[in-house]
Amino acid sequence: MSAPGPWRQRALSFRHAFRGLRELFAGEPNAQIHGGVALAVVLLALWLPVPARDLGLLVLTIGVVLALEAMNSALEVLADRVSRERDPLIGRSKDLAAAAVLIAALAAAGTGLLVLGPPLLVALGVG
Repeated sequence: MSAPGPWRQRALSFRHAFRGLRELFAGEPNAQIHGGVALAVVLLALWLPVPARDLGLLVLTIGVVLALEAMNSALEVLADRVSRERDPLIGRSKDLAAAAVLIAALAAAGTGLLVLGPPLLVALGVG
């Protein structure tokens, strides 16, 4: 049997990526929280008069948070495979990966407040 062609290889890589998405949202509680918040933010942005450029900023920041959450989860799985024993270097790497997610989430929250705050205040009749 010959090796799969380049298009079939690309299709297989997408299948693996979608399996990873399923694993992320089915098995990682923090990803579920990030996903729920992302959905709420997008729905609010679509309801408010948010310019397309600002909507793009929201989508970008959501994508960064979710991508870092996936990388953090991947690192944790790999680290647990390497050793289940307490290891200060593994613990440090997990903490640093979690910090990356936290930094991105805080930046996304700030972006959300800057983008959605003013039109939300207007919609509520306060601004």
